[in-house]
Amino acid sequence: MTRLRTVAALVCSMGLAFGLVACGDSQDEPATAGGAGGTAAGASYTTPLKGVCPDTVVVQTSWWPEVDYGATYQLLGANPKIDTGDFKVTGPLGATGVNLEIRSGGPAVGFDSVSSLFETDDDILLGYLDLDEVIRNSAEHPSVAVLAPYAKSPLMFFWGDPSLDFKSVADIGKSGRTVLVGDEAYMNVLIGEGLLQRSQVDNSYDGSVSRFVAEDGGIVQVGFVTDEPYRLEHDVKEWAKPVKYVLVGDEYPAYANVLAVRKDKLAASQDCLTALVPLFQRAMVDYLADPKRANDLMIEVTSKLDTAGYELSTGLLEDGNTRQQELGLVANGTDGVFGTFDTSRVQSLIGRLTPALTTAGTPPAPGLKPADVATDEFVDRSISLK
Repeated sequence: MTRLRTVAALVCSMGLAFGLVACGDSQDEPATAGGAGGTAAGASYTTPLKGVCPDTVVVQTSWWPEVDYGATYQLLGANPKIDTGDFKVTGPLGATGVNLEIRSGGPAVGFDSVSSLFETDDDILLGYLDLDEVIRNSAEHPSVAVLAPYAKSPLMFFWGDPSLDFKSVADIGKSGRTVLVGDEAYMNVLIGEGLLQRSQVDNSYDGSVSRFVAEDGGIVQVGFVTDEPYRLEHDVKEWAKPVKYVLVGDEYPAYANVLAVRKDKLAASQDCLTALVPLFQRAMVDYLADPKRANDLMIEVTSKLDTAGYELSTGLLEDGNTRQQELGLVANGTDGVFGTFDTSRVQSLIGRLTPALTTAGTPPAPGLKPADVATDEFVDRSISLK
């Protein structure tokens, strides 16, 4: 899903109205989180990458720093530099001999998709995007997912009316309640399969929670379980109470926030990806075990970027870490290996998306197969979550 979730809520005026942050000018500064800056990852990530990977490995995210990218920030070594003009952070990739550059997405790039950025910026090696996007763009902007950090998507539908007690997306559909969403491929699937009624779907979602609050939680809204529940309860003064939700992934098991590479770079990057992807696996395992340093770094980075009101807090990130594990969002693949794709699940996703995307005028590549959009070729099968 496109990372729209706080576009309007995060403009400065809305941030002030909700008591989130004040606005200010950003400046170029080195990161200092964790004492020496970065995550002191050098002792853990030592696979030699010099001459195997680019001197600077560029990773494009789809939003500002957040819990979804914790493992990527985990890989940054000491004293990374924050470029406030280009919304990026650069520092040693552990002690591998190369640098890591993490670029913010969403508002930072004018809401260009990662798929389109792959096409326009050849420096980007890896990008975070949903497998839906990989499938949707397989004909015109093909890419291949090489790692699945999430076993289950954090995408959710949430509501605040205490009289409602939905147990599934289908329950929401039967209720007829307004569902506030963006214009996303998965919605065509949910409507086409009868889980939601087209008449109840409102595609005017602008990323804010202002309408949700104004209607006293009487509508159902799309969001992310690692974000809005905490923010609404702790940061949005006009709400300041829990919400209920159902996970979309329980009925539509798409892979979210996969790490992908442009398809025409796959062969040329084979040696690099063979060495690099296991580092991302290890970083995710390490991040879940002890997320503090990476979280502190993401908080610091976000505080120095001009995010128009978006901010992180220790409480938000810790809540996200807890939900990642307790809800089984981050888990081993069905084969017991962290980061692998289930071929039958990918095939089912292609099968469910193809008619919806065709109807929407963006059909996937003809004859698309799981191997065309996802591969476990570079995954280290010895790495798993305990």
